[in-house]
Amino acid sequence: MPLLEPKPEALRPGAVRTPSPDRVPDRQAPGTPEPLRGELIDLLGPEKVLWKVSDLVKYASDASPYRFVPQVVVVPEDIDDISAILSYAHGKGREVVFRAAGTSLNGQAQGEDILVDVRHHWAGIEVLDDGAQARIRPGTTILRANATLARHGRLLGPDPASAIACTIGGVVANNASGMTAGTTRNSYRTVSSLTFVLPSGTVVDTGDPAADEDLARAEPRLCEGLLALKAEIEADAELTARIRAKYEIKNTNGYRLDAFLDGSTPVQILRGLMVGSEGTFGFISEVVFDTLPLDRRISTALLFFPSLTAAAAAVPRFNEAGAIAVELMDGNTLRASVSVRGVPADWAELPKETTALLVEFRAADEAGQEAYERAAATVVEGLGLVAPVASVTNEFTREAEVISGYWKARKAFVTAVGGSRPSGTTLITEDFAVPPSRLADACEALLGLQAEHGFDAAVAGHAAHGNLHFLLAFDAAKPSDVDRYAAFMDDFCRLTVERFDGSLKAEHATGRNIAPFLELEWGPKATELMWRTKQVIDPDGVLAPRIVLDRDPKAHLRGLKTIPKVELIADPCIECGFCEPTCPSHDLTTSPRQRIVLRREMMRQPGGSPVEAQLLDAYGYDAVDTCAGDSTCKLACPVGIDTGAMMKDFRHQRHSPREERIAALTAKNFKAVEAAARLAVAAADRIGDGPLETLTGLARKAVRPDLVPEWLPEIPGAAARKLPRTSRVGASAVYYPACVNRIFGGPEGHRGPSLPQAVVAVSARAGKPVWIPDDVAGTCCATIWHSKGYDAGNAVMANRIVEAAWGWTAGGRLPLVVDASSCTLGIAHEVVPHLTDDNRELHRELTIVDSLVWAAEELLPELTVLRKTGSAVLHPTCSMQHLDDVEQLRTVAEACAEEVVIPDDAGCCAFAGDRGMLHKELTASATAKEAAEVNAREYDAYLSANRMCEIGMDRATGRSYYSVLMELERATRPGAVVR
Repeated sequence: MPLLEPKPEALRPGAVRTPSPDRVPDRQAPGTPEPLRGELIDLLGPEKVLWKVSDLVKYASDASPYRFVPQVVVVPEDIDDISAILSYAHGKGREVVFRAAGTSLNGQAQGEDILVDVRHHWAGIEVLDDGAQARIRPGTTILRANATLARHGRLLGPDPASAIACTIGGVVANNASGMTAGTTRNSYRTVSSLTFVLPSGTVVDTGDPAADEDLARAEPRLCEGLLALKAEIEADAELTARIRAKYEIKNTNGYRLDAFLDGSTPVQILRGLMVGSEGTFGFISEVVFDTLPLDRRISTALLFFPSLTAAAAAVPRFNEAGAIAVELMDGNTLRASVSVRGVPADWAELPKETTALLVEFRAADEAGQEAYERAAATVVEGLGLVAPVASVTNEFTREAEVISGYWKARKAFVTAVGGSRPSGTTLITEDFAVPPSRLADACEALLGLQAEHGFDAAVAGHAAHGNLHFLLAFDAAKPSDVDRYAAFMDDFCRLTVERFDGSLKAEHATGRNIAPFLELEWGPKATELMWRTKQVIDPDGVLAPRIVLDRDPKAHLRGLKTIPKVELIADPCIECGFCEPTCPSHDLTTSPRQRIVLRREMMRQPGGSPVEAQLLDAYGYDAVDTCAGDSTCKLACPVGIDTGAMMKDFRHQRHSPREERIAALTAKNFKAVEAAARLAVAAADRIGDGPLETLTGLARKAVRPDLVPEWLPEIPGAAARKLPRTSRVGASAVYYPACVNRIFGGPEGHRGPSLPQAVVAVSARAGKPVWIPDDVAGTCCATIWHSKGYDAGNAVMANRIVEAAWGWTAGGRLPLVVDASSCTLGIAHEVVPHLTDDNRELHRELTIVDSLVWAAEELLPELTVLRKTGSAVLHPTCSMQHLDDVEQLRTVAEACAEEVVIPDDAGCCAFAGDRGMLHKELTASATAKEAAEVNAREYDAYLSANRMCEIGMDRATGRSYYSVLMELERATRPGAVVR
């Protein structure tokens, strides 16, 4: 064991715990039992079988209120693996559930036997016919697919609020729709063809002209069964009419029986049935969508009404005016949304009865937009709108930033309201539809029912389509609370069906919580046809049992998960999974959601249990060490949960007092440390990479991999010992070269000025000279200590840099320009909690400017671009995301290059200072998709604005990344220039 390896017990929860009724039992501490583990490893290989109890726990939870611990998790890479898994399950009498993003709200992605992760190796999009169609793999998020399609002026029809995280496979399998899809733009209506694997292992491509012939040969009984069911349904005129009527409004409850009416052959019937089948009929491996035009002329308003019923009554008028979206948010939803970044703080003061409609019109051109705006104005004139707080305007706007803020608040409904629920309670999201003409009545009835059963009202939804969502919070560990939920569900389902003839699931699919009520909505005849359809397609019941179909009237009460309290920063988490796609480690070890899920399981366990011991043993590497600490999870989370900050705190908890003292000593003597580091980098050029890799490798084994960085061949040579000479007299700004740019030089073979020379030159060229203080050596943004959880060292350097910056800038009279985005973020924001009260006052007087903002907003207007490179690909860093200056990176790059590309898969590189040298596998995993996209073609320049991230991208792509300011200096330099 390495000398300074931390003890897992350092992360044991200190709170007094009461064992939860749904805790993982001690017998599961060893993980997947034999022979299941060994047989699947022999079948698929060890890298595709996750068997540790920590693996099983992190996959046991999703965005739903349910929790089922699988026996094993497998990660297939291709259809051959899928077929092998299904064949194994048939032979052994086992059950299989597919899981992609885990954003489903009804437990349909949870299994108790073999759980199949179909996200990791199943992403990709191919644009067809100039965007008219797209072939998409099931692990691709809606957001990612639309990013590619946007370049062709197209988009997908389904647009669920979870588009940032939900994947194509889940969207099609649930027939998820969203804000604008309604009944005409959903998956059922816009899927052109599917490729899927049936439970038997047969692969069907519905777009293949020979598909029916092939299927008849491979599965004759299946074909006969489907055609027999079709004939039976069509012979029953009353049933046929009922099926058609059920889909006049949004409905995802049960199987799509209209597939038997819309399809004329077994393959066509299967194409329809697979949509909304929730993984119970097969695995969807590929989808070809018919895409829709991306109308870019948008007019949007957030209109406030005195009551929910008044707002609901206005919906039909906006529908008639041509609105593509009419979204409803009640008072509780609006007030809870203040936790979302960018939402006006005064919404917290809105009266409880207030309700808002988010109304949007989209047009292809200016004439169409103006026509919609005139129609909208006519509608608004007749409404009794209110403005209870100052931020309310009740006006239509074309401003993209304002519109984005409105939608951010709306899409955060589940997470914002859920995040404000009482600590320790489980959240259930219900989703139903009624005929739009009856929306006002349904709202009033729902509010009454919630009050009757003691639930706080929180209602939002796609009002244009009569589709409402509401949330229920209760303590699943209390039988009385579970009984209250059960009583509410009985009354709610009867109300929806008997009074409104509505759909018990409009877009979230049946799942586990509505399965017992399927027959209430559909009646015995149609429900029995669904059972028979399942028998025809999956006669052995291998796929997703108890999802969609369940004869147990209390099935929705089984597996409800408790939510034990965890660290305050993470306690509001509802496990929605919005954070996962942005997390650099989600394909390697754990995601932010899984870090919290594992922590909650520790809290469910009695202290010292075998399960807790196993979880703690794995948590150090899987959760703490391989967290990049970039906090992009905070940006993706609608309520701003910063799991990265929690991991940094855990790092601090693992430090010994001796480690903390050494870290503080390093901060106090950083001038010497900096000089030594620069000398070491210079010496490395003479020693060579091989010996250094060997030496650091041995040191890592002896000391601790998380303390000793590994030497990487991509590490550049040393920076010049002296910074450029500048004058304080006449300076427009103070220029602070980050310590990484004082230690490391530019990319190998670079022939132009260094970054500090470039910043000085281009600023002078623009008539805005900068001054570099003589005493910057020995100062730092403190991120070195902050990212590792060294609190004492962090405090030393945070206070030192603020005191120095205040002096350099003459008490804040000059801006401080910082040439590395992570350092800008550190000085501008991350140091603040660690400052003394006096230094916090000094910090308030400082203006910290990222070099990108300085270049884009201060220098570019004064510069003349003399030459451009052909093409440039950009790497926006996670710090740029936090600082919101990615557009400035693009602006500067566009001044320097004829073509500028930001990869669709661009994300945090996870190099994170030196974390990419501590755990190079983290950066390799985090950058894999972006690197593949970058290397798909050649570029003339590879640009960013953070040296360590540039090194990470050098390693990932084999290219040489450098600061965009160096390219700006070249583009504006007078005279001949040699690249």
